Amino acid sequence: MTTVRTRIAPSPTGDPHVGTAYIALFNLCFARQHGGQFILRIEDTDQVRSTRESEQQIFDALRWLGIEWDEGPDVGGPYGPYRQSERSELYQRYARQLVEQGDAFYCFCTPEELDQMRAEQMARGETPRYDGRGLQLSAEEVARRLAAGEPHVIRMKVPSEGVCVVQDMLRGEVEIPWDRMDMQVLIKTDGLPTYFLANVVDDHLMGITHVLRGEEWLPSAPKLLKLYEYFGWQAPVNCYMPLLRNPDKSKLSKRKNPTSITFYQRMGYLPEAMLNYLGRMGWSMPDEREKFSLAEMIEHFDIQRVSLGGPIFDVEKLSWLNGQWLRELPLERFAAELQKWAFNPDYLMRVAGLAQSRVETFSELAPLAGMFFMGGVHPEARLFEHKKLSPEQVRQALQLILWKLEALRQWNKEGITAVIQAVAEFLGCKLRDLMPLIFPAISGQASSVSVLDAMEVLGADLSRFRLRQAIELLGGVSKKENKEWEKLLPHIGS
Repeated sequence: MTTVRTRIAPSPTGDPHVGTAYIALFNLCFARQHGGQFILRIEDTDQVRSTRESEQQIFDALRWLGIEWDEGPDVGGPYGPYRQSERSELYQRYARQLVEQGDAFYCFCTPEELDQMRAEQMARGETPRYDGRGLQLSAEEVARRLAAGEPHVIRMKVPSEGVCVVQDMLRGEVEIPWDRMDMQVLIKTDGLPTYFLANVVDDHLMGITHVLRGEEWLPSAPKLLKLYEYFGWQAPVNCYMPLLRNPDKSKLSKRKNPTSITFYQRMGYLPEAMLNYLGRMGWSMPDEREKFSLAEMIEHFDIQRVSLGGPIFDVEKLSWLNGQWLRELPLERFAAELQKWAFNPDYLMRVAGLAQSRVETFSELAPLAGMFFMGGVHPEARLFEHKKLSPEQVRQALQLILWKLEALRQWNKEGITAVIQAVAEFLGCKLRDLMPLIFPAISGQASSVSVLDAMEVLGADLSRFRLRQAIELLGGVSKKENKEWEKLLPHIGS
């Protein structure tokens, strides 16, 4: 009997996402329930955005939740390496095999040619897609252009007629017409694979038997299945999990809900409660109980109990569940968790270092340093009234700073200062003109300990959350403003 092997394959391109943890949890439970193995693989072929810092954050966040893997970049295993960036020769070899078989081809189109092709298709009222022009080149022409070192990609061939029947564990048979499929790029001009090729090659070579992934991948499933067919490999069993939703039913996004796992850690949620809540996303225990442990979820796990209705990620419900866990802890454990969260020696030393020079008695510490032991702060709107900037400019400045800080991977005082300085210069003002906005947003007060030092100590998640809260307090950002202001970002240095 084949051993069940599942995997999670996150991209290390940002904060560790609750959606990643949700999919990881269900893959873990499915594997454990069947006595199988759970693998972690890093999809880091986006060389521009992938970082080792982000990769480590993924490891730390999943482990904080209690999710452990049998094989991965940090624990090794028999099917390594487990980073796609370290497997590029494999993908090149398999891509060339597809070309030799006649199932893929070289394409030398420039980005400008592709843009023009799509523009012409749209002008004719057609769905923009690659028109297959690379298939018209003779073997001699291809050889000549390759020898000349011309930039190129490798694309897969796809049928233009008929339907592909996708077998899904939750939906049964799903028919998807082939005319919706584009001739997918498999190898990019930089020689690295796209998701489609790397995914198929890695899942096959790592012996993955079942793939539980988000339902956003269902429309492109035919391309993956066709690649398995081209290689003559058995495709894994697929399960397309329902997407997490905001309370308004839109796809979960950081614009409407905190999505970083580390945010919930910094806010003081218990990992057991967080994992419990993720387990309730579209799934339920046979007895419908709300509170259960990971071990209990594994014991009673049945993938057929997953509901296809988009599960709502509601922070209020998560907080309620977390309260249930907290109140049922033995008092000693409650005190220990509280100490670990905010009163651990490392954190306390950093806070004390900022507060010591500003107090005359210990009793002054609470109002001065209270912000270090809070989630959100609640400043008064009047604190954001500015002598030089209009209310709209205040909102714009805070939003631009927030966006730039969301892209900041090295979270330290120097980087934070550089971001605020860059936004100030772009808006034609000085750093000292924007700092009076940062103090109330971060501390809830007009003044505090050094707010830039405080942001470094608080960390990225809480700092950015408080900036979002301040923007909402001032009326938020309209869709029109959001669109217009995002266009300014490339012009702001930092």
